[in-house]
Amino acid sequence: MTKQFLFFIFVSLSFSDNSTQINRIIKKTNKQYMLVNNFETTMNVSLNVPGFRMPKKSYKVYYKLPNKIKINTKGFGVLPKTGLFTSPSDNFDNLKNLSLDINKNSNNCILISGTVISDSLKAQFPNEYAKLTFVPIVDVVVDTTKWIIKSVTTRIDTVKLFEIKNNFQKFENKYYMPVKSQIEYYIKDAKLANWLNNDLGGIMKMGDSPEAANDVVQGTIKITYDKYKINKGIPDKVFSKRPDKDI
Repeated sequence: MTKQFLFFIFVSLSFSDNSTQINRIIKKTNKQYMLVNNFETTMNVSLNVPGFRMPKKSYKVYYKLPNKIKINTKGFGVLPKTGLFTSPSDNFDNLKNLSLDINKNSNNCILISGTVISDSLKAQFPNEYAKLTFVPIVDVVVDTTKWIIKSVTTRIDTVKLFEIKNNFQKFENKYYMPVKSQIEYYIKDAKLANWLNNDLGGIMKMGDSPEAANDVVQGTIKITYDKYKINKGIPDKVFSKRPDKDI
C-alpha cells in the first residue's frame, strides 16, 4: 500500500470514530432530557443590559413534550428564547460539520463544535452573500457523567456572540433540571445586533452611534428556577388559554 492510501484509511477511521462518538453523546444527552415529559417552574429573571432597564421579573412556566410552552407574567418582561426549551437533539440538528475536541476534555466534560446551518437562523438576511458569509460556530460542553449540557457558546472565529451557562440539580433522584442559567451577549457591530434582537424579541437596540458600532457591549441575563413540579401531568387545555403575557 502507498503512504497516501494508508493516510486516507487513517483519516477515514478517525472521522468514523469521531462521528460515532458524537452521535452517542447526542443520543445519551437527549435521552436524559426526554426523561422529563412535562414540568412547571417559576423563573426569576434579572437583566443587566446597557441602555435598558427592567426590574427583576418572575414567570410561571409550563412545558410539555414535544414543544408546548406557556409563559405567564404580569406586566412587561423579557425572556430569551435561545436554548431554554429545546431538546439537545433539535439543537444539534441546527449544526453541521460537527467535531469533537478531545484536547478540551476536563472534569468529565467534552466539547462538541459545529457551524450553524443558515436556514435555521431567525435572522433576515439582505442577500444570499450575507447569508453565506455569516456562519457562526457553536461550542457545546456536555457533562458525560450526568449527560447534561453545561454551556453553549456561539461565536464568529474567536469573537463571542453569546454564551449560556447552566447549573443543574438532581430532583427526585432521577431528573436533572437547571436551577440557574446565565446568558451573556457580546455585541460589537450594530448590524450584528439585529440577529440577537430576534432572540430577545427586538428589545436590545444598539442605536446608530459610532460607539455602538466600535465597542463591544456586553449584556447579562440571570435566571433562577424554583418550585419545580416534574412529570405531574399538565392538561393540554392549559396551553390553549391565553397567558397574561407570553414572550
